[in-house]
Amino acid sequence: MPRFAANLSMLYTELDFLDRFAAAARDGFQAVEFLFPYGFAPEALAARLQEHRLQQVLFNAPPGDWAAGERGLACLPGRDAEFLAGIEQALVYARALQCPRLHVMAGLIPADESPATARALYVRRLREAAGLAAAQGVSLMIEPINQRDMPGYFLQRQDQAHALLDEIAAPNLQVQMDLYHAQISEGDLSTKLRQYLPSGRVGHLQIAGVPERHEPDVGEINYRHLFRLIDELGYVGWVGCEYRPARGTVPAGTSAGLGWLRTAS
Repeated sequence: MPRFAANLSMLYTELDFLDRFAAAARDGFQAVEFLFPYGFAPEALAARLQEHRLQQVLFNAPPGDWAAGERGLACLPGRDAEFLAGIEQALVYARALQCPRLHVMAGLIPADESPATARALYVRRLREAAGLAAAQGVSLMIEPINQRDMPGYFLQRQDQAHALLDEIAAPNLQVQMDLYHAQISEGDLSTKLRQYLPSGRVGHLQIAGVPERHEPDVGEINYRHLFRLIDELGYVGWVGCEYRPARGTVPAGTSAGLGWLRTAS
């Protein structure tokens, strides 16, 4: 059975954020991921990980002004200093949390920027960021995101992401393959997994049901089949549970929806 990590930005949301670590551990998770740690001191987060014997396996580098709708800086012109400062800040947290992976969001292509210009800027910025991360032994993730949920996002497809890896040629740059986004954008998930997992260039997987982004046993994807296939293909990385519990924020709603986890094998 794959190894599953609880996404604490989306699961256990009836609890204060720092209390979600304990809840994940009680439900049997051995690892966690989340979107952004920057509202908390790294020492406070590290203490929760240590207390509950959890591994931090992924979080995002600063995305710009999230509240204003920014979804990453890597392809935005005129933001070089802010982008690199964000990578450096993320690496401070990665060191404190002993986290080996950072997701670097590409951003929404500005209306007055051509796709070619955005791509060239994205490539240059990722090369710079990968160099900084390599010095600390951290891998950077790039994630294709579907256009229904995030219209205008630069990186949309698996083949686009892998072509960028070919061009940038940084050993510590990998693809974060979210099967929820891949199903909406492309489908044919079994074929995509067979194509990309053996390459070793998929550094992290994520799951959610389609179309509502609820538990993986809700919706159109046969995840039991995909979990068996992931095992057959020899993937030994983590699978992030990045979904919104169907029960919402009711007390113990996340825990009540974990039946899929107990039958995943």
